[in-house]
This record gives sequence, structure tokens and C-alpha cells, in this order.
Amino acid sequence: MALTDNQPHGLVRMLLRAPIWLYRVRLGWLAGHRLLYLVHRGRRTGKRREVIVETVHYDPAAPEAIVVAAWGRSPDWYQNLLAAPAIEVRVGSHRWPRPDHRFLAPAETYQTLLAYRQAHPRAWKHIAPLLGFPTDPADRRWPEIAATVRAIAFTPVPCHNSSHML
Repeated sequence: MALTDNQPHGLVRMLLRAPIWLYRVRLGWLAGHRLLYLVHRGRRTGKRREVIVETVHYDPAAPEAIVVAAWGRSPDWYQNLLAAPAIEVRVGSHRWPRPDHRFLAPAETYQTLLAYRQAHPRAWKHIAPLLGFPTDPADRRWPEIAATVRAIAFTPVPCHNSSHML
């Protein structure tokens, strides 16, 4: 069982949520493109919810940010996006109100994770075992495990009248 099979509680949850305050006071740029601030609605309550997730791929030219659902493989924020679209996404200094999103197919998720491993080998070395991945992508279990990962790509909705900058 991987550490992230269950949702975080207590001190771990507080630490993971701490960057939300950076985004609230417009200092999200300090996190660069490694963290994504996501605002969504609770599927049962309809209340506004906020979460910070790590960006596993960011393409500024598209622009597009890809995140994966960890901490239970199907965390609340992921379930909420299945029910309704995101309200807002922030990546670095960019703010995307009512962004488009798409759920990645397993093959694209696999390629995204391989690229993340190549781009951030030291981070992957520590993260892979926590997520249940073998550190070596040549391991035959890699595609099977990657197929269980849920990934979402966010893009801004084209806007003709305003800037997407904060």
C-alpha cells in the first residue's frame, strides 16, 4: 500500500494546504509552475473548495497544466471535477477563470509521467515509491500502475477582452 492511498489528515494536511495562502494574497508566482491552485465546487454541498496540487507538466505555449490525482487515487477535488467544471485555476502568476479541463487517457498519462520522471529525476526518486511506482520505468509494472493514475489537463478558456495575468 502506497503512503498516498489515503487522504492526508492533521499536520500533513495543514502543510499541503499552506500554499493556498500564497495564492490568496497573489503570491502564487513564488511557487512557479510546480503547484496549481484549483477552486471547485463540492459535488454534494455546492460550497467553494480550494486545493493545491503538484503540476506534473506545464506547457506555457499552449498554455496547459497537467495534474494527477493522488492521496486516495480519487480525492474529493477529482470527484468534484467529475460532477462540475473548475471555477478557477492559478499556475504561477497566471489566473484562468472557468478553465477548460479534460481527463487524460491512460496512454497520455503514462507519457506525461515518464516525461515528469525525466525532467525531475531527484523528485521522482522520492515520489515514485510513495505513489506505488517502481523507480525504473523499464519495470514491466509501470504501464499497469500508470493506467490507474487519474490525470487532468487544464487550459484557459480563450478570452478576447481581458488578460489572464493577475
